[in-house]
Amino acid sequence: METVETDCFMIYRAGMMRLPDLEAWAIFASVAEYRSFSGAAEAIGLSKATVSKAITRLEAHLGQSLFHRTSRRLTLTESGKGLAEHAARMLAEAQAAEEAAHNAASAPAGMIRVAAPMSLGLLAVAPVIADFLALHPGIEIDLHLSDARVDIVAEGYDVALRVAALPDSSLRARKLADMRTHLVAAPAYFAAHGRPTHPAQLGEHRCLAYTNVPGPWRFFGPEGAEVSVRPRGPLSTNSGDAMLPALRAGLAIALLPDFLVDADLAAGTLEALLPDWSPPAGALHLMTPPGTLRPARVEALIEFLAARLHNLCAARR
Repeated sequence: METVETDCFMIYRAGMMRLPDLEAWAIFASVAEYRSFSGAAEAIGLSKATVSKAITRLEAHLGQSLFHRTSRRLTLTESGKGLAEHAARMLAEAQAAEEAAHNAASAPAGMIRVAAPMSLGLLAVAPVIADFLALHPGIEIDLHLSDARVDIVAEGYDVALRVAALPDSSLRARKLADMRTHLVAAPAYFAAHGRPTHPAQLGEHRCLAYTNVPGPWRFFGPEGAEVSVRPRGPLSTNSGDAMLPALRAGLAIALLPDFLVDADLAAGTLEALLPDWSPPAGALHLMTPPGTLRPARVEALIEFLAARLHNLCAARR
C-alpha cells in the first residue's frame, strides 16, 4: 500500500510541475533585441509564424502581454521590459553551456559585442582588438566607441570597458589597470593667469568640465585634508579628446586621465599642477553581464584584454 501511495504522490507532483518553456523564452529574447518578429525570425532561422506563436504561447502562460503591437512598430510593455533582461540572460547562459559542451576542443567563433570609451578605444582598445582578431579568424567583433555610459544588458553587449569608480550593480567587474588622473594646463595659461598653489584657488581659474562625470573635483592632500571644487570655465564636453586643443592653447585647466595627457606632459606642452594633492584613484574596469556562464569566444577576449591592457598607462609612460 505504501508503494502505491508513493507512486500516486509522485504522479501527482509530476502533474503539478511545469517546466519553463525555454524555447519561447529564447525567442522572446530575440524579439526583444530586434524589436521585430521578422527580424528575430531571420536571425534565429525560424519562420515568422513560429516566432509569433511562441510569443503568444509565452504571454498566455504568463497571463500578461509582453509587447505593444501596432501596424508600424513593436514595443515592449512594462512587464516585457522587466522580463527581457531575464530572457537575455537565460539565452546567453544556454548558448554558453552549449558552446562549452560542443566547442571545448575547437577554436572559438561567433560575434562579440564590445563597448569602450572613445579616447581609450582609439588609443588602446582598437589595436588590441586587431591583434585578437588576427589570432581568432572565426570571431567577429562589433566595437562600439562612445564616452556615454551604455546599458550593457539592455543593449546586448558582452563586454564593456569603463574608466571610473563603479557604482553598485549586478554587473560583473574585473579591474584591469590602475589609472591616475592629472590636473594639467599649458605654460601659456600660467603666464596669463598664474599658477594655483591650492585646490581651493581653482574656483578662481578657468577650468574645463567633463560632463560624463558631473559634480565637483575632489582632492586629497597633506595630513588627510580634502577639498572639493566645482569647475567653471569656457568649455564643457563629454569627450576628453575635445579638451586637448583648448588646453594646449592655454585657455584653461583640466582634470584628465594619464592615457590622454602623458605624451603632452612628457613633451612639456602641458604641465601638472598641485603635486601634493591627488584626485581620487581611478582604474580601468572590464564589465560583463551578470551570470556565471560565458561563451568561449567571450572568455578568450576577456583574458586577451586583461593581459594586454594590464598596467596600460605605466606601459605608455
